[in-house]
Amino acid sequence: MSAIRQAIAADTVFDGTAILHECAVIIEGERIAAIVPRAEAPSGLPLRPLPKGAWLAPGFIDVQVNGGGDVLFNDQPTPHAIGKIAAAHRRFGTTSLLPTLISDSDDKVTLAIAAVQEAMKTQPGVLGIHLEGPYLSPDKAGVHDPKQLRAPEPRHAGVLKSLTGGVTLVTCAPERVPAGFIAGLARDGVRVSLGHSMASYDETKRAIAEGLTGFTHLFNAMRPMTSREPGPIAAALESPNCFCGLIVDGEHVSPPMLRLALRGAAAPMLVTDAMPPVGGTRTSFMLYGEEIAVKNGRCVTRDGKLAGSAVDMATAVRNCVRLLNVGLVEALTYASINPARFLGVDNRLGRLAPNYRADMVVLDPREIRVLATVLAGQYEA
Repeated sequence: MSAIRQAIAADTVFDGTAILHECAVIIEGERIAAIVPRAEAPSGLPLRPLPKGAWLAPGFIDVQVNGGGDVLFNDQPTPHAIGKIAAAHRRFGTTSLLPTLISDSDDKVTLAIAAVQEAMKTQPGVLGIHLEGPYLSPDKAGVHDPKQLRAPEPRHAGVLKSLTGGVTLVTCAPERVPAGFIAGLARDGVRVSLGHSMASYDETKRAIAEGLTGFTHLFNAMRPMTSREPGPIAAALESPNCFCGLIVDGEHVSPPMLRLALRGAAAPMLVTDAMPPVGGTRTSFMLYGEEIAVKNGRCVTRDGKLAGSAVDMATAVRNCVRLLNVGLVEALTYASINPARFLGVDNRLGRLAPNYRADMVVLDPREIRVLATVLAGQYEA
């Protein structure tokens, strides 16, 4: 059976590198076949014109999604739950994501990996898994259960490398893992990120030399930068081959600090660190047996500690423009091609180009509001 051919036409197309005007994106099946001037779209091809002024841009890629649609991945590590989380985030332009497991038991890690392995068979938006912990610093646990934090054992390496056909991202504290642990994961294609860490500058640089390329929610839950111990933040910002996850919700990090990070050498990428209320109807959820409530846009414990976020990717892009004084094109790259590069999937995602998967977001550029998404050629308003 031949693939369905169709076209989407927009006044403005941002292809990931350039702004194009009055163009049509030709889609064949799940992939982009071509981008042509609207007037040159093949006659007889089904053509969907977008609203006047709307932008067509690469779909957003979120590497840190704990939950959504009233579902927490830790509580429901199943393909069905992953589908509900992904559907909730698509409403906000996220066409690809990594379901993220917060520090939990070895059995839960195994279940989560198995669920993602199964989900990837039928859900194109699921790129793999993010294991945020459990090899983290108790001094920077945040809302992670301290009882779940531990050092890795030799048997864990096989589990961490067991996902096939997808991306595995492991967040760890370099000072909590043995020498060579990061190098071993990196050699087998696992992405490694620093997070929830009290690593020194020197420890961070050694981890980067071993193959660490990411920083999970930069600034949050990591050793602060000081005059005599610059710590992981300085190491991140002077490393052009690294990527920094930024939660731009106006709560986790002060906008001036985020603007400082954008002047660094590392590539910024937007992450939501989203919890179940994103795309859901409830204003509270349970985490490790404790109620987390959404108050004034913040997910907080009873004592006011931040517990993930209630931000979506469209809002994060909007906040980049309005709080960080970043141009829309630049903000869109933080949400698409940069995370694609971090995950090593930038040969098929993060841009609008021939042979790339047809993952797109339709935006109102003034309100920076999502009007529709396209996942693997399927249009969802």
